[in-house]
Amino acid sequence: MNDFVTALLPSLSKSLSATFNIFRVMHHGTHEKQLSNVFAWLLAADETHGLGDKVQTAFVERVNERAHSSEQLPTAGYRVVQEVDTRTGEDGDPNDSIDIADIVLWRDDAALVIENYGTSDGHGHSYQQYLAHGSAGGRSAVVVLLCHRHEAHLQKGGWEQASVVTYAEVLSDLKAGVDSDSKWRREHPEQMFFINQMYQHFVKGPETVNVTDQVSFIKAMCETGESARYGYRPRDRATQEFAELVAEHARKQFEDSRATLARVKERLRSYSRSVLVDQVNAALESGLVEKVVTRFVGQWEWCVELQRTDSEPTVFLEFGPTAVVENKRADEAIDEPDYSQVFVTLHNPETGGISKIAHTDVTLAEVIAGLDQDDLRLRDAVLTIARRNT
Repeated sequence: MNDFVTALLPSLSKSLSATFNIFRVMHHGTHEKQLSNVFAWLLAADETHGLGDKVQTAFVERVNERAHSSEQLPTAGYRVVQEVDTRTGEDGDPNDSIDIADIVLWRDDAALVIENYGTSDGHGHSYQQYLAHGSAGGRSAVVVLLCHRHEAHLQKGGWEQASVVTYAEVLSDLKAGVDSDSKWRREHPEQMFFINQMYQHFVKGPETVNVTDQVSFIKAMCETGESARYGYRPRDRATQEFAELVAEHARKQFEDSRATLARVKERLRSYSRSVLVDQVNAALESGLVEKVVTRFVGQWEWCVELQRTDSEPTVFLEFGPTAVVENKRADEAIDEPDYSQVFVTLHNPETGGISKIAHTDVTLAEVIAGLDQDDLRLRDAVLTIARRNT
């Protein structure tokens, strides 16, 4: 499976990046408050979507289908409010700790208290307090977990009694409703675009760009011993299990690879201070390296900075993600960069960018294993790029 994830990554990366989606561009939906704003907008009957109470009705019908009691809530007529302090019900205890529900649908005789989260998990909120708030004043009430993924084993502390509704269910109901209403679509093209984008992002997910990418996926499945999964039944369960397995291996590979990048940085910094600086300075008459610095974070994190005297531009040893960024910024980019190697770059003081970039022929694996003191490849790369500035 690790081989499969590695083989498939280029195809998946292309698929994820190639399709435009407004939610992906704006990084919207990465925090529950952002999505709560969207769902509250959809659920409110008087909002600008022009759908009236259709979404509200479909949502409450979903809740009623899986309610743990025989009592059915009215399907419409609710007001929608957000960020509700659940201590404020008529029968609430003022000594209760503050506990904010994401969305509340309420009318005089009924209420739905909604916790919106990525998984069906109360994540520290009080189910009993939510229920007490909703049922204050004798209202019929249901606590709802609105989530991206239903994972029943996470529902504890009363949350196993909550009605679970997924984003996919809400948005699938919504999409089916607007697709069958030609008059609404003609009169609300902007809203239709928004709903299509939301459905695409949260329900369908990124689509494969073309048949070539699909064939690449099949090829990776066959070459890595995973092709038997195409015959597993039932298909939905086989698909879910496969997706979870891939996700777990991808997570592990990503974590391990980040740890590897950190090891390269530590070893490269140590080698530069103990060996490389002396090698370089012995060959220079001016612009000596006076300081080795690793001060950057984020996309610039994977670099070792060789600061020099006599106002000579700084030389950087860069690798991995930072080398990718710098090659794009360089005045003369490398056409076929080998990111298994360490790169050397030269700072451009006029633009703040990179004036030169080159391979060093030193691989990341060699850095981790330890470079010999008489290995001159890094020295030669630094001297070559530094002298090209003169």
